[in-house]
Amino acid sequence: MMVWLNGEAANARGASTIAELAERYELQPHTVLVEHNGVALHQREWPGQQLAEGDRVEFIRVVAGG
Repeated sequence: MMVWLNGEAANARGASTIAELAERYELQPHTVLVEHNGVALHQREWPGQQLAEGDRVEFIRVVAGG
């Protein structure tokens, strides 16, 4: 299945949920924020958020520093 990931066409790599997509791209849940089709998701929502062909997903890395 193809989705839009951070503005670019990408293969979902067999993922059917946001949680699986983050795992396929080797992202640690505590290091990213997720927006799915324009809606920000809390990490607890990832496992139940189904992906569909053409969905738009934004992974935003959280960076802290001083």
